[in-house]
Amino acid sequence: MLLVLCVDLDDDLGRKTDFDTPVIGRDNVEAAAVSLATADPEDSDVNVMFEGVHLADRIEDETVEVAVVTGTETGDVAANRAVGDEVDEVLASLSTREEVQAVIVTDGAQDESVIPVIRSRVPIDGVRRVVVRQAQDLESMYYTIKQVLDDPETRGTILVPLGILLLIYPLAIISDSLGLPGAAVFGVTSGLLGLYVLGRGLGVERLLDRAAEKARNSLYAGRVTLITYVVAAALLVVGGVRGVETLESVEAATGDAMGPLEVLAALVHGAVTWFTAAGVTTSLGQITDEYLADRFQWRYLNAPFYVLSIALVLHAISAYFLHRVPLELPRLTYLAVMLTVGTLLGLTSTLAFAIAESRRSRRAEQVG
Repeated sequence: MLLVLCVDLDDDLGRKTDFDTPVIGRDNVEAAAVSLATADPEDSDVNVMFEGVHLADRIEDETVEVAVVTGTETGDVAANRAVGDEVDEVLASLSTREEVQAVIVTDGAQDESVIPVIRSRVPIDGVRRVVVRQAQDLESMYYTIKQVLDDPETRGTILVPLGILLLIYPLAIISDSLGLPGAAVFGVTSGLLGLYVLGRGLGVERLLDRAAEKARNSLYAGRVTLITYVVAAALLVVGGVRGVETLESVEAATGDAMGPLEVLAALVHGAVTWFTAAGVTTSLGQITDEYLADRFQWRYLNAPFYVLSIALVLHAISAYFLHRVPLELPRLTYLAVMLTVGTLLGLTSTLAFAIAESRRSRRAEQVG
C-alpha cells in the first residue's frame, strides 16, 4: 500500500480553516485544499495538497491512500514531534495488512526537515517537492541562505568582508570632510579586507588560536620556554637593528656602492651575536623543560653547541668579506681557523654527549 503524505509543517491548514488534522482520504484532502485555497489563495500548501490528490489519482496499480499531516506554527522541534504524532495516527487508521510505503509531498526545504521523523515510522519511497513555476526554488534559496547565516563561522566569513566593503565609501566621505585623503582610507580599508580574507583562506585564525592555547598552557604549567621565547624575540629584534646599523656604518666607511654579497655580510656580521644569544637562550629553556618533565636526554645538550658552531662560521665568513678580521690575522687564516673551530666544536659535542648517553643506557640496563 502506498501512503501519500502531504506535509504542512507550520499548520497553515489548521490555523486558516476549520479542518481538524490529520486529514485522511482523497475526498477529504481535496476538500481541505479547496478550503485553504479559499481562505488564502497564496498559500503554497494548497499546491501540496492538490499534488497529493493528483498523485493518488495517477497511481492505479496498487492501493493508494492520501493524507495531510501538520505541525505547529513555530515550525521547530515541537512541529516535527507534532507531525510524528499525526503520522502515527494516520498509520493506525489504515485498515490493511499490506506493507505501507510512503511518498512525501512538500513545498520546500523547511517542510523537508521533518523527513527523518517520518522515516522512523514508515519507509519512504520518494519525496515530491511542489513549487509554483513563477517562483522556482525561491523558498529553497531563502532557507538555504537562512541556514548559512545561522552558522557562526560561515556568517563571519561572509558578513564581515561584506560589512567592510559597505563601510569603505562612508569612511572615504568622512575622511574627506576631516581633511584626510580619501584614497588613503580606501587603500587601508581594502588592505585590511584583503588581509582578513587571506587569513580566513589560509586558516591563520586557527593557527593563532592554537598558539594562544599553547602559550596559556605553558604559562599555567610553569614552562621555562615561555620566558626564553620572549627573551629570544627581544634579542632577535635587537639583532636586526644592530645588523642594519652595521650596514649603515660600513656604507659610510666605504663610500662606494655595496654589492648584494657585502650587504648580506654586513647584516649578518652585526646581527649574528644577538641571534646566537637568542638561539642559545631558547635551546637552554627547552632543555630545562625536558629535564623537569623527566624526558631529558644527553643529546639535547648538542643544541646550544650547534648554535655556537654556526655562529662562529657565519661571523668568520661575514668578517672575511667586510675586511673586519680581529687580532690582526690574515683574512684567509682567520676564516680557516674559525671554520675549523666551529666544525670541531660541533663534532666534539656530538661525540661527547653520544658517549654520555651510551653510558647512561648501559647503567640503566645493569640496574634493571
